[in-house]
Amino acid sequence: MAAGAVGPRGLLALLLLLGGLAAGGAGTSPDIRTHVNGVSGKLILSCNMTEPYPGITGHEWMHGDKILQTDEEPSVFTSYTIEGKMEEHSGIYECVYKTSPMMKAQVNISVAPQVMAYKKSEHGNEGDTGVLTCKNPSFPPVSSWLWYKNGQEPIINGSGRYIIKSSGNKTELRILKLNIEEDTGDYHCNATNSHGFGGATVNLRVRSRLAALWPFLGIVAEVLILVTIIFIYEKRRKPDEVLDDDDGGSAPLKSNATNHKDKNVRQRNAN
Repeated sequence: MAAGAVGPRGLLALLLLLGGLAAGGAGTSPDIRTHVNGVSGKLILSCNMTEPYPGITGHEWMHGDKILQTDEEPSVFTSYTIEGKMEEHSGIYECVYKTSPMMKAQVNISVAPQVMAYKKSEHGNEGDTGVLTCKNPSFPPVSSWLWYKNGQEPIINGSGRYIIKSSGNKTELRILKLNIEEDTGDYHCNATNSHGFGGATVNLRVRSRLAALWPFLGIVAEVLILVTIIFIYEKRRKPDEVLDDDDGGSAPLKSNATNHKDKNVRQRNAN
């Protein structure tokens, strides 16, 4: 065999080596480092590749399915600015590099739970079921919920007349057969996630079942008072009218008696 010639086995080994290098080179891609920075009431989200990468034709920033920003810059660095506080814009954002294949990285704005009461004041009728609701619109999701009444011990699901239903960023407290004396007051919903905790307060007012009839009863009372006043007025007015009628009937009799007296006087004078 001539010097420098490669045998079948050597050729196969060389092909395997070159194939492995090619596969390794094609499978590697630069890492994308992400960062969130708050400056002067603004949030700056940024992505930066750890090494140069050819074929970048632009970038996109996305929040869910919504495209927030797009450009055609070939840079390995891209950023997106949000006006406001972290608590107002928490969530999952993505920076997308327009390459082939496409590359992207996730940028999270994470905060403690920003708990909100569905209604700060709830009303219920005695004997009905009261429903109090709290929600957390921020990211990350809530890992645990707790309900308290007037700063007392936590309410246990299924204890007494209480039923608690919690799922991710929402919780609901149901109170069966509302009682005016026992259930009226402030209820606190507290949430916890990996970045801290937060809470809100709901005031519950329990009304008597007769509360809906009070306006109607008030109208009825006003009508009865008015009828009573009219009746008393008419009752007092009638005797005065009777007396006036009697005086009118006796006046002619007095006039006739006077005429007869004058006639008798004239007759005596004539005699």
